Amino acid sequence: MAVPILQELIEKGEEEDACIELLSNILEVLYKAQKHGAGEERHKDRGDTELVKVKKHIQLILERLLHTVNRRVIILDRENTLRSHYVACMAAILSQMDKDHYSSYIKAFPSRPELMDFLMETFILFKDLIGKMVYPSDWMVMNMVQNREFLRAINQFAATLTEMFLSNSSFELQLWNNYFHLAVAFLTQDSLQLENFSQAKRNSILAKYGDMRATIGTAIRDMWYNLGHHKIEFIPSMVGPILEMTLVPELELRKSTIPIFFDMMLCEYQLTESFSRFEDEILRKLDSEVEGGRGDEQYKQLFESILLSCCQRHPELAKPGENFVALVTGLLERLLDYRAVMNDENKTYSMSCTVNLLNFYKEIDRQAMYIRYLYKLKDLHVSYENYTEGAYTLLLHARLLKWSDEANTAPMQGLHSPSLHTQRQLKEALYNQIIDYFDQGKMWEEAIHICKELAEQYESEVFDYEMLSDILQREAKFYEKILKVLRPSPDYFAVGYYGQGFPPFLRNKVFIYRGKEYERREDFEMQLLSPFPNAEQLKSTSPPGQDITGSLGQYIQCFTVQPVEEAKVRFKDRSIPEQITNFYKANHVQKFSYSRPFKKGPKDPDNEFATMWIERTTFITAYPLPGILRWFAVTSTTTTIISPLENAIETMMKTNEKIMSEINRHQNDPSLPINPLSMLLNGIVDPAVMGGFAKYETAFFQESYLQEHPEDEGNIEKLKDLIAWQTPLLAEGIRIHGRKVTEDLRPFHERMEQCFMQLRAKVESQYGVREMVCFEDRRSGRPRSMAWGPDWDRLSHAGDRQVLAPPTPKPAPRTSESEDRRNERKENRSSTFFGYRRQDLRQSISELPEPKEEKRRLSRNMTESSLGSSEGKQPLPSRDTTGAQPSTAGLSLSPTGFGGRVKSASKAPPLPRKISPTVYETFLEQSDA
Repeated sequence: MAVPILQELIEKGEEEDACIELLSNILEVLYKAQKHGAGEERHKDRGDTELVKVKKHIQLILERLLHTVNRRVIILDRENTLRSHYVACMAAILSQMDKDHYSSYIKAFPSRPELMDFLMETFILFKDLIGKMVYPSDWMVMNMVQNREFLRAINQFAATLTEMFLSNSSFELQLWNNYFHLAVAFLTQDSLQLENFSQAKRNSILAKYGDMRATIGTAIRDMWYNLGHHKIEFIPSMVGPILEMTLVPELELRKSTIPIFFDMMLCEYQLTESFSRFEDEILRKLDSEVEGGRGDEQYKQLFESILLSCCQRHPELAKPGENFVALVTGLLERLLDYRAVMNDENKTYSMSCTVNLLNFYKEIDRQAMYIRYLYKLKDLHVSYENYTEGAYTLLLHARLLKWSDEANTAPMQGLHSPSLHTQRQLKEALYNQIIDYFDQGKMWEEAIHICKELAEQYESEVFDYEMLSDILQREAKFYEKILKVLRPSPDYFAVGYYGQGFPPFLRNKVFIYRGKEYERREDFEMQLLSPFPNAEQLKSTSPPGQDITGSLGQYIQCFTVQPVEEAKVRFKDRSIPEQITNFYKANHVQKFSYSRPFKKGPKDPDNEFATMWIERTTFITAYPLPGILRWFAVTSTTTTIISPLENAIETMMKTNEKIMSEINRHQNDPSLPINPLSMLLNGIVDPAVMGGFAKYETAFFQESYLQEHPEDEGNIEKLKDLIAWQTPLLAEGIRIHGRKVTEDLRPFHERMEQCFMQLRAKVESQYGVREMVCFEDRRSGRPRSMAWGPDWDRLSHAGDRQVLAPPTPKPAPRTSESEDRRNERKENRSSTFFGYRRQDLRQSISELPEPKEEKRRLSRNMTESSLGSSEGKQPLPSRDTTGAQPSTAGLSLSPTGFGGRVKSASKAPPLPRKISPTVYETFLEQSDA
């Protein structure tokens, strides 16, 4: 009678509950018919017949039920269909069994091994059915009925375990292990995670079935404490499953199960006086569990409070327990930060959290986890084309390896071949990849260091000369790229994250960011603000107050900072090409500065420089940039006040350095446009444009200022000396400008020459004459400028100095024709200013256009003024026609790095209103020689 009714319900599309209830009744009939048929032999044939009929109808009904309940068409393969049939039948049969049925069934086993085999197979079967989700996830009632019956069965079998397999003589480790894994799998299955359901469905489940997680969690806890001295056999294997159970977001479940961790600690400590195995396992498992989405801030707080409370009740575990809790909560905090930003489109903050994690694992000496996060960081960098940072990241792994044939102990990461069995092989592969990344990031100086280390191994350790040849050729190409390939210096930005609305790793902290090539601040700020659409950008560069840092909002502050180059001892007083020194001005930097001008004292409307003070903030980062990140946190900040005079000195130094840089650029590449050089020179020599240094003279060179500030006398002399040294720099810049200027700009150039001649006359008469001298590199014969020296004490002062005559040169030995050609090629490669090509020097003065008589007189007057001849001074020695170089005796080193002669100030002769560029260039060539 029931079978047709069930079919009718299915066809009408009734709810699952009615179908399942009827199916349960049918199976109840089956069960009673089975007992009845077995109990009364006179009805045996009839009972068997009924059983066969009912079984056939149930098979048909189940098949129809699984495919058409609630008018849902589900495509199932034969294996899943059969599994669904069996599970439905099993759940229905289990629902009819009470405690007496289970007891009778257990006692029916003739021997203990057979009972153990039955329990073992049942635990494995239940775990398999739970893990494979027999029914679709939206078949809520069917899943809950199955779970309810499984839970009753598991609890019944748990009692059997305690009664028959717990004593010393009968304890079965594998059977208990299977029980714990089954119970944890049951508790953590998706269909029981009520927080993932809607509120209505959650209320329905709780009202009809209750929260089964709390029930099974309590059972697991009780079974664990029942183990007694057998607990040590489950450490550390059960740490992972217990951790997975405690991470389920149910408050009461967490409170009842987290104390199991302390029991594990205590058990291992009592046996070994440490709990290192437990600690290692929980740290390893915690990483994967939190990354997989489990755990939250509530769990961190509960874990800390419960375990600390347990440790305080055991004095022997108070201190080590406290350290362990601090370790786990610190890791949890970093893992939660990492998970929060892991899936963001902007991976900037994912990189920061990854570095926090790998630093944590390095501090606690967990090398495998440290290497794991190194490669996660490397992959993030490469995906964003941060090749320099990717190289530095891989270098951290390479530094852990030795140049030896020892086997690799750490697990292989990345795309490295499994054939790299030894540390030498892996380190060599890493170094080659690092070199490629440095090359793509234009960090050729770093690539050269790695090449040298590889070359030493190939030459002295493995004697692989073929590989030695290859690596030396790569190294040579890097040296060539340093001199020939343009590398724009990156900008640096200070970014502050203020307010309680930011995550802990950003909150109220300042970072220094390294920008990409040609990256504008506007683009950088837009990228910076994208992860925080509600953040407000602060317009002021001053540190915010408590009202900002303590607020619940988000405030971002961003401004450009300047790298502060560390003094390089090996570059001091050396002739270094600008392409080399420029690299170190913007790389390997850990100190950065920001200057904020402000007014102090009485205002002077005609001269703002007199009251222009500078507040200079210096930031020091945790690590030098560039590094394994494009940014690092600021660890210390200092603020200094720069007086107007000191500001003027710094400004003059920067201006002179700019002129020198432009001269070098045009000497290196004659094809460069002339506009930047034109603007720079005209802004200095034309008073109508920038005002020149006349403002400094008005502000600081007056007798009244010196009387009020006698302590500034030394700085005043430094400023005068810098002004004097600017003159020969401007002369060389104007000479290059005149050589490259077009006819359209010739009037502009002539105007600039007139202004310069007036400026030169004034400077030389007041602050003395400075003459540039070319310091040559003895090895290559290439004239170069001196590297900038930061030592203020070496600033020269105007004064009378005797210029010594150069030594008489010895006749040069005759060289072969091939050597002459090599020398000529070497001369032609000269790229530094004041370095003329050999063919230019061979051109005699007589070959130049014949100047007019007035221009000849002008040339003589200019020569006399330039040399600064006066009474009481020795005349300059005549130039030797053999091309002897002048002696460096009696020379002065300028703050801009030029060597030259310092002469006393003298009254300049009257200057013409206009000067011929041809005569001026001829004079410069003669005086320079």
